[in-house]
Amino acid sequence: MSAHRILLGEDALPRKWYNVLADMKTKPEPYLHPGTKKPVGPDDLSAIFPMELIGQEVSTDRWIDIPQEVLDVLSLWRPTPLHRALKLEQALGTPAHIYYKNESVSPPGSHKPNTAVPQAYYNKKAGIKRLATETGAGQWGSALSFACKYFDLECMVYMVKVSYQQKPYRRSMMHTWGGTVIPSPSDKTNAGRAILAQFPDSPGSLGIAISEAVEDAATRKDTNYALGSVLNHVILHQSVIGLETQKQLKIAGDEPDILIGCTGGGSNFGGFVAPFIPDKLENEKMRIIAVEPSSCPTLTRGAFAYDFGDTAKMTPLMKMYTLGHDFVPPGIHAGGLRYHGMAPIVSAMKGDGTIEAVALDQLECFEAAVLFARTEGIIPAPETSHAICSAIKEARKCKETGEKKTIVFNLSGHGHFDMGAYDAYFANKLVNFPYPQEAIEKSMASLPQV
Repeated sequence: MSAHRILLGEDALPRKWYNVLADMKTKPEPYLHPGTKKPVGPDDLSAIFPMELIGQEVSTDRWIDIPQEVLDVLSLWRPTPLHRALKLEQALGTPAHIYYKNESVSPPGSHKPNTAVPQAYYNKKAGIKRLATETGAGQWGSALSFACKYFDLECMVYMVKVSYQQKPYRRSMMHTWGGTVIPSPSDKTNAGRAILAQFPDSPGSLGIAISEAVEDAATRKDTNYALGSVLNHVILHQSVIGLETQKQLKIAGDEPDILIGCTGGGSNFGGFVAPFIPDKLENEKMRIIAVEPSSCPTLTRGAFAYDFGDTAKMTPLMKMYTLGHDFVPPGIHAGGLRYHGMAPIVSAMKGDGTIEAVALDQLECFEAAVLFARTEGIIPAPETSHAICSAIKEARKCKETGEKKTIVFNLSGHGHFDMGAYDAYFANKLVNFPYPQEAIEKSMASLPQV
């Protein structure tokens, strides 16, 4: 009988991060200053980031050492298990082998602390006393609150208002670890007040919350900004996911034919697939699929262009797939996937064909999540349900063709604090939100001229 779980001991925890920038077919374009439109330098970023993270952001070194202080915290839950989804395979009647990397076992319940811990560490080392950040569904805010507690930092979280209202227990998690959480847009910043003056009932967006957090950090000497996705150093830190997965698949005696991850800003997907990119570049038959919501179709319907990372246009310009920095998506329950842009690393790989992307509707993703919960036992986060749904689709194709493919996806987080969304699904109160083309075109009209 095949093993349900492939486990690694603590001695197998990666000691180095893998930097995919060293091996990508097409490197991302440089970030541009929001005012001058010229490439940014370290000094431009030093107002909100410590120099060691800035160095990682621009590094093309293939391997970067993980500090022992970071390993000491990561070892609380890492390495995480790789599961063979035998019950799901049986329910689908597929010849495919389905595996999932279980990132839900971290204390905050997702992949996010993989980067929250090093970000808190490097800021503490630089003498910073306080971090400001944004959060959508609350996974990142809870992870950073958790990490800040370990390194004795204050944590201020601007949480997208619709998620703040939908997910009260995520707020409770942040409070338990000492974080301060306020709904965004708020009256605490100029960016928030400007949005409220124009749209008093705004549900908020990650772009707005980022504006508030960046403003908070830029106006206080004791405070830096921390971002849970999009940036190069975040995907670098998340590479521990893929590095462990490679070791576990080797133990299982399988090689991946299809790798799948959900995408909002690109962190869990990027970290999961990055170590496999050299294999993909040698093996064109290997498929890597990024899965996003049809209500926020950044990779599938966005423009590959320079854009701001936030609504108030405070961040550097990044060459990425974007729906426009003014984009405010519907209040779907996959709050972590409601971002207008995509990581430059992920965008570059989509642009040159290294990866592919699909957009799925909310209802089919919840249907897949329920099937997964009833077979594998884990209730997934709404974000993660997108990866599950795509994996099930691919497994069903294998049933039709008789192909015995190996499908591996990243289970980026559990849904224990998303039961209100499941209640709404079972009560038939959820609907699909395919984003209107005219709304995308309107948002695209505000893209900066570069």
